Amino acid sequence: MKAIVLTESGDVDKLILTTLPVPVIVEGEVLIQVKAISINPVDAKTRTGKGLYGKLKEQPPIILGWDVSGIITESKSQLFKVGDEVFGMVNFPGHGKAYAEYAAAPAVHLALKPANISHEEAAAATLAALTAWQVLVNHAKIKATDKVLIHAAAGGVGHYAVQIAKHIGAYVIGTSSAKNKDFVIKLGADEHIDYKSQRFEDAAEDLDFVLDTIGGDNIDRSLEVIKTGGTIISIPSGLNEEVTAKASAKGINGYFILVASNGDDMKQLAILLEKGIIKSHVSQTYAFEQLPEAHSAIESGRTVGKIVITV
Repeated sequence: MKAIVLTESGDVDKLILTTLPVPVIVEGEVLIQVKAISINPVDAKTRTGKGLYGKLKEQPPIILGWDVSGIITESKSQLFKVGDEVFGMVNFPGHGKAYAEYAAAPAVHLALKPANISHEEAAAATLAALTAWQVLVNHAKIKATDKVLIHAAAGGVGHYAVQIAKHIGAYVIGTSSAKNKDFVIKLGADEHIDYKSQRFEDAAEDLDFVLDTIGGDNIDRSLEVIKTGGTIISIPSGLNEEVTAKASAKGINGYFILVASNGDDMKQLAILLEKGIIKSHVSQTYAFEQLPEAHSAIESGRTVGKIVITV
């Protein structure tokens, strides 16, 4: 099979197209003929030696990628049969090995792909959508009456978070650049803040929840707009002890989460996708051989929605 391996940490030229044996699955796994792959910031970070590189370098060859949609060609699980179309985030935070024509995956990390969406749309709705779901539903447990701020609302995680929060019934404020205002409003946001021309602290207050997808001083600034008893969850950098202490001093819950593979959560997303309650916005699609270019695009930090690779 064709696969793209990371020979060493570094620039996109370290992603090398090669040929490897098709994976051999074990009990509880399925073999997926990959039709589409989704790219995330963690892919690029890991490639450069950050992210999960320290763990993966002990398991050569390093094959990046966690987000897949495809067709099962072999099954050693009662959950799925040969021919099933499935999607999911595989083995995160471990060695996903999705940058290949075939991927071995624990069946419990997958869900059936809705028939009315493409493999590209399904692959997009994996790590990013799963992050939004786990943050909003499993951890923050937002309610219909909550006032919610989603930073980088036009991005991968952000655009799913806006849709999920609106489905729950929350009042949603989204930040993005002015050029993406219409996109954010169409997702369902009640208000939009152009972060380039307006300080969000001057436009939002008394919030129940903030999803921080940016990190840095954005975390401290977000604490200024959250009500006592509210919550902030950060996903890119984590909350260090100092910021956690600041949140606690204000009577705010502040913490960091890392998304984890979960087939049950994927099934919930599949229901929302099938019903059209949430939709994947795929802004760019690349061929498998163009994967290094896709890495460069995700590193620009200006991605709207998701970047997808067709295999």
